[in-house]
Formats: sequence, structure tokens, C-alpha cells
Amino acid sequence: MSRRPVAVAASLLTVLALGTVSACSGNSGSSAKSGGSGGTPTVKLMAGGLDKQIYLPYELAQQLGFYKKYGVNVELSSEQDGGVGAEDAMASGQVDMSGAWYQHTIDFQVKGKAVEDVVQLSGAPGEREMCTTKSGVKSAADFKGKTLGVTDLGSGTDTLTQFLAAQKHVKTKAFNRIAVGAGSTAVAALQNGKAACVMTTQPTVAAIEKKGVGASAIDLATTQGAKAAMGGAWPAASVIARTDWVNSHKDAVQRVVNALVATMHWISTHSATDIANKLPQSYVQNQLVTKADYIKALTEDKGQFLPDGIMPAGGPKTVLATEIQVGHATSSVKLGPTFTNEFALKANKTEGFTTTTTPAGADG
Repeated sequence: MSRRPVAVAASLLTVLALGTVSACSGNSGSSAKSGGSGGTPTVKLMAGGLDKQIYLPYELAQQLGFYKKYGVNVELSSEQDGGVGAEDAMASGQVDMSGAWYQHTIDFQVKGKAVEDVVQLSGAPGEREMCTTKSGVKSAADFKGKTLGVTDLGSGTDTLTQFLAAQKHVKTKAFNRIAVGAGSTAVAALQNGKAACVMTTQPTVAAIEKKGVGASAIDLATTQGAKAAMGGAWPAASVIARTDWVNSHKDAVQRVVNALVATMHWISTHSATDIANKLPQSYVQNQLVTKADYIKALTEDKGQFLPDGIMPAGGPKTVLATEIQVGHATSSVKLGPTFTNEFALKANKTEGFTTTTTPAGADG
């Protein structure tokens, strides 16, 4: 299934190459090889847009030095607009891990592929349905007859849009869905009347509000908002990998998870300003938003992040219910193989972190 974002195929800007960012091409099946002195494993991780707030933990862990601290060299990259989606790059072996939404593990199981979530970063999609004033859209019940923008057709935002409509008994054929990407292209879709609404994330949300071209009609950006709209926590941003790769690279996986769990605890104990100050300048300040805009937006939506990297109880069931309602899956899906809390629980225990998330059981 192609990508979004989440939650999300195009990034706010064409992602700038950083010294730590590698190209997404490369062979890979077992790139978690020893590299450099001390046999430090190298892991390739592609995300659905490193500069998006929903995916900030991957780069933040790099900037905090946590990958290095926990003994793993993580080569980060972003999927490119029109290119291979992060989760598909992982499934094909171009990269080892994908920074993507949990729902993809269910999608892959439906296709007969074993992919699992090894650490859960958010309990909400981090998205908002941004609509123009003249659209008259106040809830999904108003979708009928409208053209709605999603990151890409088949993406997580596409699934969520269809689900929200189904909840209000609005059939998919009653409205149009178009791919608008994120950032400037999503803003332009509203400005030019191409779409009545777009489902997008920060900092695109802040840019839309700042330009006065739209406002939030539906909040899926925080755990509380997701529970109200989706009926429960809706785990989104995560790290997913092929199950066969996970089983043959458990040490490397544990190191990556250790670094990200430490990052999630750091996020939970620091302000949006602290976080923004650690990220690359191009992520927090550009032609669409100022740093102040970015910090304000992150302050509002920081509640999407889980503090301990643990898949929350009930989360997988809520996501599966979404997939079933829009016809992407059936009740025959086995949730147990789609995620594991093994690595996150071990990371928290080893570091002596206090956990607050109730872990999902084998049935989600």
C-alpha cells in the first residue's frame, strides 16, 4: 500500500539531504552489518517524510546522539514524491526498516507478507481534516459531494478519510478523493479550490491556518482526538520491518528500539521549544512556517506521542476495525504477528524508565 502520512507521500519540502541521510537506493536485505570499529551494526531506515512532526522522533534520535549511544549506525532517508513508499522500500529489501504507520503491517498480512511493528511512537495519526470556510464541512457527514485531498491514493490519510465518511454513513462513491501530497501542494489545493478539504499533518496544518485558507474540522492529531473520532487510540507512527529480518537481526533491532524509546522519554520530558531547537533548521523554519509557528503547532499536537514506545492495549484492534470498515481487511487478520512489545519493554526495563502505556496483548 502506498504511503502517506500517515500521515503522507510528499514532505513539506523536498527533503534536504543531511550528512546522516543516505540515499534510499542501495541493496539491502541485510544491511545491518558490522561497519566501522567495534562492529557497530548499520541499519537503513526510510521514513515517510523526516521533516513532518509525526515522524520527528527518527531524526531527533540522531540529533540527540542516541543511535550512537546505543551502538547502532542508522542511515536515515525520506521517501520522495512520486517514488517508492517507505514501507514498500522496506518490504522489497531496499532498506531494513520503515518509519511508517502501524496499519501497513495489517495491509502486508492481507497480501501474504509478514511485517511487524517493533516500536510504537504515537497513539494517534497526528492528522487534521483541514477545510476551507466556504466548503461548509464541519464533520465527515458533510463529505458528500466534496473533493477531498489525501496525501496519496491508498495512503493512510486515504484510509482514514474513507473511515470517517463510513462512520457518518457517507459512501465512498459519494465524494471524490485526490492526491495532494503535503506542504505547499496541500496548501495550494485549498487555495486554488482543487479540494474542499485536505487531511494533513503539522507543520502543513500551521501553514494553512497562517494563510487563512482553511481550519481544522476533524482532529486526529492527538490521542484524545483520535479516541473521540476513532473510538480508541489509533497507533500510527512506528518502526516496521520484515519479520524474517527482525528474527535474524534481533541485536540491531534492540539497539534501534533502545535509541527510540530513549527519544520518546526525552520528548515527554521536554518542551516543544526544546525539541525544535534540536531539529535541523530546515525542518522547523521554511517558506511556509516560522520557527514560532512550528513550536506552537508542536505544543498543540505533542500529545500524539507515546512516552515509552509501547503498543497500547486496544490500539491494534481499533486500527483493524478501521481497515475492515473500509474494505481493506477482514476479521481473519491475526493481530499477534503484526506487532511486538518485546523490544520496547526490554528497552524500558534496561534503562529503568517508568512506563505509563498499558501494553497490548497478543490479540491487540
